[in-house]
Amino acid sequence: MEWDTSTLVGPDGEDWRVPVSELENRQERLSIALAEEGIESAYIEDPVELYWLTGGRQNSAILMGAEGTDIQTRHLVRRSVARASFEGGADDCPHLTEEHPRMRELSDMLAKFGCVQRPAMTGAKVPQSRWSFINGKMEGLDGPSRDCTNTLFKLREVKSEWELSMIRESGEINRSMFESIRESGGTGKTELEMAGVAEDVSRASGFGGRIRMRKWPMDCDRVVIAAGRSGRVPSFFDSAVGGVGGSPVSSLGAGFSKVKEGEPVLIDIVHVHRGYVSDCTRMFHSGHLGEEWRNRLDDMIEIGAIVRRSLGRGEDCSSAWIAGREAAEEMGHGENLMGISPEQASFLGHSVGLELDETPVVAEGFDRPLELGGTMAIEPKVIHEEGAIGIEDTWSRTVEGMECLTSGDRLPSLIQW
Repeated sequence: MEWDTSTLVGPDGEDWRVPVSELENRQERLSIALAEEGIESAYIEDPVELYWLTGGRQNSAILMGAEGTDIQTRHLVRRSVARASFEGGADDCPHLTEEHPRMRELSDMLAKFGCVQRPAMTGAKVPQSRWSFINGKMEGLDGPSRDCTNTLFKLREVKSEWELSMIRESGEINRSMFESIRESGGTGKTELEMAGVAEDVSRASGFGGRIRMRKWPMDCDRVVIAAGRSGRVPSFFDSAVGGVGGSPVSSLGAGFSKVKEGEPVLIDIVHVHRGYVSDCTRMFHSGHLGEEWRNRLDDMIEIGAIVRRSLGRGEDCSSAWIAGREAAEEMGHGENLMGISPEQASFLGHSVGLELDETPVVAEGFDRPLELGGTMAIEPKVIHEEGAIGIEDTWSRTVEGMECLTSGDRLPSLIQW
């Protein structure tokens, strides 16, 4: 019995497929990049890269030929071919969509498609066992399989106008999540209760349940709420604030701590809209919050502005890190910036897109600028024994400087219940 592709829609019947023009442009850019690196072709199985190149996430691989070769782009699908074809644009699909060959036939099929050399793969993302298995099935082709991971990462750093629009929409939903917490939170509420309210908003808006990350095994909780001293609790997560979490196996994010009057409550929310990440942090409090905490927040806001000015001028990300860190030290926050020494995170911003931890990063060693069209979550935070305080928005670099893609000034940096 045939299934109905008309069910593959967003809210109110919206067509949520990636535009065919986007897929055509991405495939062309990758084809050119492969040729520039002397790579004949690439065989890509990673789910994030598959979505970026094919518009869907099936059990499949995409074969991409370098510019100048006769290797035609093919989406080789184990299941479901029909869904992959529809999500790739149906009759307008810019690539062939067909059934993946049996693995014992892979080498012969690749040769039939025009491959002479073993295709490159995403070696930094494919498990070693998978890399070895696929290589063993390509034994009829010449040479070793090269790693094209960084090629794809670099291409994805620069977002198209359509991708930027997805992050803006993600930011709007992100703001609604904060508004729901503002309306329902307050003294006596647990972190998990408030996270649940935000989760309802996100799910109703189409969040699919996953936040993609590159760094292994950095699984991530999307609503980190740290009330009072929860903000000081260290976690496995490479960030300033991890939160308590619900249990030792999920030791990140919201826990059972309750909001108390006079204590800072840091809320860090990630939303993913049609694959695209927005990342935003705001401070809440119930009752009176001391002047010392307010001054610390003002300092973090200023450090964020320093980092943005540096990035907006096209300076290296490492230079933006140095400028922000030196300002923090002059303000007296050197031992508490992004954690309490020695448990400090060594960055002030991270690129976002289809993954939460993209490159470049505002950190030492990233001696290159954020490119025009690059998207960065900038998040200076300061941690003390009594709690954490900071600010975060997601930004894009334009010819005029940095454009805010999330709440910005529309949502106060400090909100009282």
